[in-house]
Amino acid sequence: MSKVTLEVAKKLIESAEQEAHRLGVAMIIAVVDEGGNFVACQRMDDGWLASVEIAQSKAWTAVALKTPTSGLAEATVPGAELYGLTTTNSGRIIVFGGGIPLVKDGKVVGGVGVSGSSWENDVRVAEAAVAAFESLS
Repeated sequence: MSKVTLEVAKKLIESAEQEAHRLGVAMIIAVVDEGGNFVACQRMDDGWLASVEIAQSKAWTAVALKTPTSGLAEATVPGAELYGLTTTNSGRIIVFGGGIPLVKDGKVVGGVGVSGSSWENDVRVAEAAVAAFESLS
């Protein structure tokens, strides 16, 4: 799978939602394409409204920086190499877990972002979407 289509995004969201149900949390799951463009987003029943924008920004950040958002926190604290990063891109950069790039043949082809719980749960749910993407390949 080299392109993140709506059909692909729906499969990723379904897998992520199943993991969220297993964890007992209501999540927002967003999927973007290789350009960080919106493909799909789902808000589970009782999911936090604030998390809609956060999930989409996590997915965008994962594509824009070609890295999981969970690895950015330490690099952006005062005195660290990327301090101030969160003030760029109109504040859209997210530096805590839940955003993961979708990679095919070594190239970032999209991203998934999850928000609505602890960052650890957000990462687990995003990882379920990534696993679904990898199984499509």
